Amino acid sequence: MLSVMLLIVIVVVSLRIAPRESSEDAHVHGAGQVALLAAIALFGMDYFTSFFYGTGELMSALYPYGLEHLGYIAAGVIAFANMAFGALYMYSLGPFNEGGGSYTASMRYLAPWMSLLAAITLIEDYVLTIVVSTLSGADQALSLLNAFNSSWVWHFALGALLATVTWFITIRGRGESARISFAGLGIFVGLTVIMAVGLFLASSRGIPPVARSSPPLPASLSQAILHLLTASMKGMVALSGLEAMSNGIQFVIDKDFPLLAWAKKRLPRFKGLWTFYSGKSGIGRMVQTSFLFYGGLTTFFLTAFAIRFHVADGVLGKSLVGNLSAIGFSQIPGGTILFWVYQILAVILLAFASMTALQDAQATEWRDVAIGEIPEAIVYRDKRGTFTRSVTITFGVAVLIQLLVKGRTIAAAPFYGIGVFLPITIMGLAIRQHMLKHYTGRTRTLGALAATMAAVLAGAVFLGQIFGKWEEGGWIRLITMSTLFLTANAVLFSPIGYRTPKQIHRIVREKARVRGAMASIVEWQALRMQEYRYSVLSAISRFWALFGVIRPVRYDPPAPAGEYDEALHIDHPEARSFLDQYLEMHPPEPRLGGPPRETQGPEDDSGAG
Repeated sequence: MLSVMLLIVIVVVSLRIAPRESSEDAHVHGAGQVALLAAIALFGMDYFTSFFYGTGELMSALYPYGLEHLGYIAAGVIAFANMAFGALYMYSLGPFNEGGGSYTASMRYLAPWMSLLAAITLIEDYVLTIVVSTLSGADQALSLLNAFNSSWVWHFALGALLATVTWFITIRGRGESARISFAGLGIFVGLTVIMAVGLFLASSRGIPPVARSSPPLPASLSQAILHLLTASMKGMVALSGLEAMSNGIQFVIDKDFPLLAWAKKRLPRFKGLWTFYSGKSGIGRMVQTSFLFYGGLTTFFLTAFAIRFHVADGVLGKSLVGNLSAIGFSQIPGGTILFWVYQILAVILLAFASMTALQDAQATEWRDVAIGEIPEAIVYRDKRGTFTRSVTITFGVAVLIQLLVKGRTIAAAPFYGIGVFLPITIMGLAIRQHMLKHYTGRTRTLGALAATMAAVLAGAVFLGQIFGKWEEGGWIRLITMSTLFLTANAVLFSPIGYRTPKQIHRIVREKARVRGAMASIVEWQALRMQEYRYSVLSAISRFWALFGVIRPVRYDPPAPAGEYDEALHIDHPEARSFLDQYLEMHPPEPRLGGPPRETQGPEDDSGAG
């Protein structure tokens, strides 16, 4: 009875505080903008639900060798990385507050080819996020029946089903997705607190650890160090949430959240802090503030009890969290009900983690179309603000990969979590250039040093992820990333990648229906990428000319992109788009019979984006 009452209270409270769109705001918010609670649900779901598999991956690298007591070291490494990378991205939301993440940052301060590398890496990571999260949800579902080690067919079927559900919810719009996701997270937090109380009770009551079914494998000192590195790299997952929030800030409403508005009035002496958390950048920073501490704290929590009760993924036919929840809830009267609800909830939330990836795939892919990396036909935005074709294609590729890895999370995990460290490295380098350009004195020196250290750390983790997961297929990620990068360049240099200013304007303003500063940024990025495209094609022509093969460039030089600040109108944000001005200065040539008739587009969503 106690368990049922606790469950009812948790569910009711979670549903009451879940974000809802008011009737007057539904049109605008449904077209793209979400507030704080919805942003936490949509962009934080991926790393919140890493609770269910991150530490399990960590302990799985140590448990077979009897090295689980070293889990604290790996957890410490993960906590430090979360703090360093979280701080980097919290700062980045100031200079890069119109979306795009490392994609935009690298184009502004580094080079177009690095922006292209960040773009393809992120798309790959979003797809793998869907694969790993939904297959992990399938693992949790099978743990309910002690069938974790059952046939791969069941893992694949359940994973594909969960991916299908999240695809369906996502294409229905962000407002509905956010409410459902936030309510689920609220229930998860409440039940996790109860589970933690139960685990502490079990420990104090002297519940014995689970007996090992087989003796540990031998490991020398050097092998132990390698396994510890592997554990640290395996547990360092869901960092794509940082890039997801930075990239998806374009979908956040530019308005102070209620608690901040109250604090500004009541506590004006902390003006600097309130300014840091103001507007849409502040909402993004609130989401990322939770990221600073959440990963480290939950990893230490699960590691401690995994060591205490001697459990890991696969023990007793359950996942690590499945084993710990069974122990914890068994200490609560009627806890069997809570255990089943918690495991079912884990399945649902892990599926919902795919929505973070699907939201960010939308945010990235329409930009990729504008710059010429993806065919224009991919861009279609419905009246609710969702890029449905991007969502559907991303979902389809994810299910195909689920089939290729035969539904095994452990087979997909080595590819997930690697690529995101490359965009983090790029972001660190871009922030370094930003600090050197815009600051002086100690601020300039310390800021550039901090950004450099974050970039070096991310680069080291990127390499560590590959070598730490080498035997499980980490080396394949090098091949896939290289192949995708070369393919993206090939598409860009082909006729498919050619974009005129008029095409760019149509894609951004009419098909994607984006307005304001974000539209200007993407237009500038597209022109910069066309400059890069033309320079490479010209270089290829000059190379062949050295051998007497004259291969003239087929297209005229692209329109000059100019400087970022000029395109964005930082000093005069009310100014018109520079691309509008360019098109007025270069009207299309008259044609016989007049301009072609245009079909009417979807209902205009003012302020969409």
